Amino acid sequence: MAVATTTRPVLESGDRLAREEFHRRYCARPDINRAELVEGVVYVVSPLRFDLHAEPHAGAVTWLGTYAATTPGVRLGDNATVYLDAENEVQPDAILWREEAGGPLITPDHYIEGSPQLVVEVAASSASYDLHDKLEAYRRNGVREYVVWRVLDEAIDWFRLYEGEYVRVEPDARGVIESEAFPGLRLDVAKLVAGDLAGVLAELEPRPSEGQPERQV
Repeated sequence: MAVATTTRPVLESGDRLAREEFHRRYCARPDINRAELVEGVVYVVSPLRFDLHAEPHAGAVTWLGTYAATTPGVRLGDNATVYLDAENEVQPDAILWREEAGGPLITPDHYIEGSPQLVVEVAASSASYDLHDKLEAYRRNGVREYVVWRVLDEAIDWFRLYEGEYVRVEPDARGVIESEAFPGLRLDVAKLVAGDLAGVLAELEPRPSEGQPERQV
């Protein structure tokens, strides 16, 4: 009697696939922890190192989560699958989003469809695809703010969408950047890079001019 065999579909970095086919193969490969489709090209992510990814990732999520916890209507996602368009199914390190007309939504199969208002990625350096093909995909799909932490470079790039193009945002005189999409979401860049989470979270406290009521977005 013939024995039935199950052949797992191939999913390798560099494959060129449509999003539907990528998603089918990805779902059929539970052995692959994380993969993305960026501009029609598959990227299978290597095992994640602690000090170059896991630890900074946790710091960024702590920053965003503290803001979301005190801001009604804001939702935070960690490594959520996001359907951007027919050539892009990404799994950002963190997203901050809210429901609005024409904005992202949760699909019947519990993924995100559409562009989150803010995306954070942790990358090793400027050579990462996070600052090349993925940046272009986010720009074209209207992600309003895109933050990339380049760990080896000890630097953070904050991009803001302006007239269809990404403009790099520079910190103010205090070394702080404040989101336009999420008022009150402030980042002391140097403190996050240095691992000073207490200092990062202190920057989220309401300023005297903001008063004490909860932020509304």
